[in-house]
Amino acid sequence: MDIRSFLTPPPKRSQLSRRGMLRAAGCGFGFMGLQSLLADIAQAAPSDDPLVPRSPMFPARAKRVIFLFMHGGPSSIDTFDPKPYLDANDGKPLPIKQPLTFAAKTGGLMKSPWKFKNCGQSGLPISDLFPKIRECADDLCVVRSMVGEGVDHGAALLQTFTGTFTFTRPSVGSWVLYGLGSQNRNLPGYITIKPALAHGGAKNWASGFLPGSVQGTAIGNAGMQVSEIQKEPIEYLVNQGLNREQQRYELDMIQAINRNHQELWKQDDELETRIQSFEMGFRMQAEASRVFDVSGESAATRKLYGLDEPRTADFGWQCLLARRLAEADVRFIQCTHSYKWDQHSDLFEKHNENAAEVDQPIAGLLKDLKARDLLKDTLVIWSGEFGRTPVSESGNGRDHNPYGYSLFMAGGGVKGGFAYGETDDFGYHAAVNRMHIHDFHATVLALLGLDHLKLTYRYSGRDFRLTDTAGNVHDGIFA
Repeated sequence: MDIRSFLTPPPKRSQLSRRGMLRAAGCGFGFMGLQSLLADIAQAAPSDDPLVPRSPMFPARAKRVIFLFMHGGPSSIDTFDPKPYLDANDGKPLPIKQPLTFAAKTGGLMKSPWKFKNCGQSGLPISDLFPKIRECADDLCVVRSMVGEGVDHGAALLQTFTGTFTFTRPSVGSWVLYGLGSQNRNLPGYITIKPALAHGGAKNWASGFLPGSVQGTAIGNAGMQVSEIQKEPIEYLVNQGLNREQQRYELDMIQAINRNHQELWKQDDELETRIQSFEMGFRMQAEASRVFDVSGESAATRKLYGLDEPRTADFGWQCLLARRLAEADVRFIQCTHSYKWDQHSDLFEKHNENAAEVDQPIAGLLKDLKARDLLKDTLVIWSGEFGRTPVSESGNGRDHNPYGYSLFMAGGGVKGGFAYGETDDFGYHAAVNRMHIHDFHATVLALLGLDHLKLTYRYSGRDFRLTDTAGNVHDGIFA
């Protein structure tokens, strides 16, 4: 194996560290004394490893997150936010000034083609689109007052996952991992399953200026079939040419060279990330193979997630894998149903198809987590990047709407069978308990025991945080 590709060019003379100078001077005798001193300090000093498990800042309600992302933007007023006003005024003009839209032209008000039913003991309204999720109504906390700024998919995805759409920033999963560390050093602490490569791509799970070891690890991508991903869930994870003993020997040699280089010159964050990724890759080989192999699940479990039906098998596999990763103490897990929910036309036909693909798997996940006593400390989030307008587009579709849309949470210390916030009478703008994406992020962090005001990272001369200079915790959804 040629290791030259892993070595960085020597830095300029002005970048030589004091440690490097002592090693280079006097045949290295000065460095021998320094090494002894540093060893004593290192034993007493706390580890600066970003993945070391850390206690939450205050008692946490949740230990981990499973984010079920519906890429494209499902319609809130057709799923979890019924609007009788639209039923009574179908086809009439919008009675307010229309805000900025993505589409060049939209029509009049359009009622929902689905019926809503009050479900469970709580009576939570859910539409006919989700008959299986209806069975879990008493576990759902529906937020009907979400607000963002992005009217296009790229901006809306970036804001959903990083808090901003104007700069490249660390993703929410990276912030969570940075704040709490990893509970399982044999698996990545942040895994995204079949993520979209469009609309921001890897920026949506990147670590930005945070340490590279807290970035998300992608399992395949949205364009791949599950059968392809199962052969090699993480690219290059398995070395086909060397056995484990030979790999360990090769890795030790490479790491020795890397560490020597790192000690000689000043701290290199990219090199440290590469060193940690090599070690993680070696440790993952045994555990990752076990976790990603769902063949040992019972027939009843596979049926629960819809793996026995072609229509639900893809997202069912994602949800089942998410449960297995949660059991393995992965901190932040994301599943993506991509890119299917963007119905500018044919809303009834396409939303029916999309919902049929995810309804059974999501309900199966919620029921399975609850049966295994995992739901109580696992925060499950279901959301798109925005909702859709109450006015029609192309006669039978809806445009993008970031001004008032719905998501739901379950488990992880939130109220079940509960609807929080309201949009206006026609479902265009959040009107009561308005929850901006900054507020959403602050609230998720709070459920994990993290104070969004104190979870900061010094970069470019100032302290950055996920919520930037905004964000309020909405503890009204806390159980």
